[in-house]
Amino acid sequence: MSVVGDRNEEIARVSIVRYALISDIHANLPALDAVLRDIRDRSETDGVYHLGDLVGYAPWPNEVVQRLRDEGIEGTSGNYDSTVATNYKHCGCRYEDPRQEELSHLSYAWTRANVSVETKKFLGQLPFRLDLRPFGGHLAGPTIILVHGTPNNNVTYWTEDRTDEFCAKMAQVAGARSGDVIAFGHTHKPWQRVVGDVQFVNTGSVGRPKDGDWRAGYVHLDVKETATHVEFRRVEYDVERAANAIESSALPSDFAEYLRTGGKVAVAATVDPSLRSG
Repeated sequence: MSVVGDRNEEIARVSIVRYALISDIHANLPALDAVLRDIRDRSETDGVYHLGDLVGYAPWPNEVVQRLRDEGIEGTSGNYDSTVATNYKHCGCRYEDPRQEELSHLSYAWTRANVSVETKKFLGQLPFRLDLRPFGGHLAGPTIILVHGTPNNNVTYWTEDRTDEFCAKMAQVAGARSGDVIAFGHTHKPWQRVVGDVQFVNTGSVGRPKDGDWRAGYVHLDVKETATHVEFRRVEYDVERAANAIESSALPSDFAEYLRTGGKVAVAATVDPSLRSG
C-alpha cells in the first residue's frame, strides 16, 4: 500500500476514540469493581480515567487506590484526595444540614486515620487537571479537559442549575475551544449541556450517588473529530456488601443507608431535634 493509503487507513482507525470517565468513587470498592467490569464488557473502550474523590465515606480507601493503580487508571485530584494528602483541617465538602456536617467530619477523621502512607502519597501526587487529546497533536479534534470541581478549584459545586454564563466563564478559565469537552464530578449528580459549542459533562458518582438512583454511575464518551457523544451509564452492584461493611466499621452507619437510597435518606429523621429551626 502507498504511504498515502497507509495514512488514510490510520485516520480511519482513529476516527472514533472511546473513553470511560469515572468519578467520586469514595472508597466504595464493590461499586468500582462493578463499573470496571461493565467497562471491560464494552471492549471498544480506548481509555479509562478518573476525576477524583477516590476516598471517604466507605471502608476501602487503600483498596480502591490500589485497584486504580493495578489497572493503570490515571486521573485528577478531588477535594477529598488533596485534603487527606495534606492533612487539611476539613475535606472541603458542602453540608446540607448540621447532621451531614457532623457525619462529614467523622468520615474525614476515619479516612485520615485509615489511609496508608503509600495511599496518602499517591493521593498527593494526583494532578489538578488532565487534558486528553484523542487524535494527538497532528490531527484536528477536541480536547477533553478533566477536572474534579471546576477548572479553577476542586471544591466549587458545578450543579445543573448553574447559568450558561457561569459555564461560559469556566470554559474561558479552562481555555476551552469550540468542540472541546469539560468533564467534572464533585456533585454526584450527572448532567450535560452545550454552551458556546463547548460541551459540559458532570459524570455523576461511582460510589456515592446523590440523585436517588443507588446504582453506580459513570460516563462513556464517543469522541469524533467533529462531535462528542455522551452516554450516562448506571451499573448495579452489591450495595448490601458495601452497606454491611460500613455498618461493621467505625464509620457512621448513616452512610450505609445513604448508599441504599442513592442519597435520598430522610434527613429530617436523623437530625437532632435541638438543631432544627422553626
